[in-house]
Amino acid sequence: MNIQRFVLTAALAALPLLATTMAKPVEAAEAQATAKKPVAKATAKTGAAKNATKNAPKNTTKKAVKKTTKKPVKTTAKKRVAPKARAPGPTAAARPGLDVNRRLTKAGDYRFSIQHEGVTRNYRIHVPARYDSAEPAPLLVALHGGGLDRLGDNGFEGLTRQSDYHGFVAVFPESWAAPGAGRRGGWNAGECCGDARQRGVNDVGFIQQVVTHAFRQVSIDRERIYAAGVSDGGMMAYRLACELPHLFRGVASVGGADVSGKCAGDKPVSVLHFHARNDPRVPLGSARATAVKWARLNDCSEAPRRVLEKDGAYCEAYSYCRGQTEVRMCVTETGGHSWPGAKARAGAPAPSQAISATDAMWGFLISH
Repeated sequence: MNIQRFVLTAALAALPLLATTMAKPVEAAEAQATAKKPVAKATAKTGAAKNATKNAPKNTTKKAVKKTTKKPVKTTAKKRVAPKARAPGPTAAARPGLDVNRRLTKAGDYRFSIQHEGVTRNYRIHVPARYDSAEPAPLLVALHGGGLDRLGDNGFEGLTRQSDYHGFVAVFPESWAAPGAGRRGGWNAGECCGDARQRGVNDVGFIQQVVTHAFRQVSIDRERIYAAGVSDGGMMAYRLACELPHLFRGVASVGGADVSGKCAGDKPVSVLHFHARNDPRVPLGSARATAVKWARLNDCSEAPRRVLEKDGAYCEAYSYCRGQTEVRMCVTETGGHSWPGAKARAGAPAPSQAISATDAMWGFLISH
């Protein structure tokens, strides 16, 4: 009776071990194949244990059971290692200068492309080192000359250094270039210039759109927006003053006369003009006519007076103008069609060093 009770107890003890071995999940086919052998082996041993228990003497029963109740061998199926998650690659919106609605908070140069009247147009924003988004900064729209010509290493591009020093934001739109013309572009300044004028390119609308995007990208003082240009870029600056006087407070031109045509003149705009006496492309007479035109539009009450005279250059100013505006023209004796104060370039007349347009330009604009 005792032997039968003991055999029943041993059999009941072996059942959970067998059930656990069979119910354990496996992750791979190889693990299943490996797991079957230990289970069969353990089952055989359990059956042998039953037979040994029946035939064993009383004094050896416990030893037999002890030998036959060894723990089943655990299977060691290889675990699948999940691949490490890779960091997402950079997106177009995450890279500076590609998202036109992205807020710019750090100093530097950012380039953008926008669609204007079905044409892709480009511009660059220079955020100065002193920029603070909590304080709205003045904005200068700088317009290059024909063919994307900056006219001197220290000339037009020197405005970026002025931007860092004085803390204004500088925007550099790019003119439209006719297909097949390479990088030679020009502005539709009214009666000038080239393909842009002939095809009626809406450069006024494009520049206005660039300024609108600049409002979204950086903190701008809307009461201190200016434009400056060289050659036909200077002509384009005059057209902006003529057609968008409520947007631009003042403009400056280097070697580019006003060819915009008739202006409404409902709001005065301050004007600064630089011109060389020996300019072979734009006669000095055109520059003088430009100064007279804007003195009339601004209702200046006095004849021009000398405000600067030095070797190689002089400046004349029309003062007492409407809205405290001013019209000033600076003439250099030499320099040709170049930026006063810039370095000489190979194959071009040496710019006059009597005056620096880069240094004088911003001081005039910000004071009006």
